[in-house]
Amino acid sequence: MKSNENRRFYWLQLSKDFFLSKEMKLLRKIAGGDTHTIIYLKMMVWSLENNGIIYFDGVADNLAEELSLEIDENIEDIKITLIFLESKGLITKGSDDSREYQLEQVPELTGSETASTRRSRKHRENQKMLQRNTNATKCNVEIEKEIEKELDIELESEVEESSTANVNPLKIISDYYQQEIGVLSPNQFEQLSDYLTHTKMEVEVVKSAITKAADNGKRSFGYINSILRNWRQNGITTMVQVKEEERMFIERKAKKANQSLTKSPQSTPEWSNPDYKNETTEEEKQRLEKMKQDMLSRLGGDD
Repeated sequence: MKSNENRRFYWLQLSKDFFLSKEMKLLRKIAGGDTHTIIYLKMMVWSLENNGIIYFDGVADNLAEELSLEIDENIEDIKITLIFLESKGLITKGSDDSREYQLEQVPELTGSETASTRRSRKHRENQKMLQRNTNATKCNVEIEKEIEKELDIELESEVEESSTANVNPLKIISDYYQQEIGVLSPNQFEQLSDYLTHTKMEVEVVKSAITKAADNGKRSFGYINSILRNWRQNGITTMVQVKEEERMFIERKAKKANQSLTKSPQSTPEWSNPDYKNETTEEEKQRLEKMKQDMLSRLGGDD
């Protein structure tokens, strides 16, 4: 069980013009638009801890049914929402055999901090309040220097000593990320730090995730974070375990390729399990088609 000390708090930061975007205006104008908007927001909140990644675990027959279990919304409403989000590029799927779906707006709208950081921030805020009340003449520059000093001390206390003498593992990761991917924001740096300080991943494991992203042309923090979260969920913290996981993945892929040679190709829904069997009745199909045509008609009729 994760201790309160290592607990991380997340929040969704919507800009004041979020609902003024063309995509959100269109979503609200389709039949049941307010319901679909609520579903989208609930999906975003539900995916915060995974930086906007939604995992299809295969518990239900398809993604819409599985989401219904998580966010308590009607399956058909979720299907229409997913169709709209995909058509506008607001949700994307990594590859054909991937079970991960990225809500593209979430990473840039996510805020987070650890319990220790939250406590330290509140302490600093209280200290600044007292400082203003007791010493109004103190220079703001000096206060900022004191805050930065406290942050440095806190960061050093959370990181274990690197096996390489006098080398900070966080600096290694930061330098490697900026070398292979690009600019690393403070929030992204903090999330990568968690994998070293709380999950106790080896430095080379985090570097391996960055390398995978760079080699596959996926130069985004969300892609790297999804790899690390998946490894953490599977208890992978060492390079030995990473190599074993890669070996097993190759074996599964080869087995699946061999099986596909003995099966006739079939078209499956975008949100379905590869083994999903469509058992929708004719009446349900007609109702879904009517809903789809109504949505497309409304989207095409608004200038």
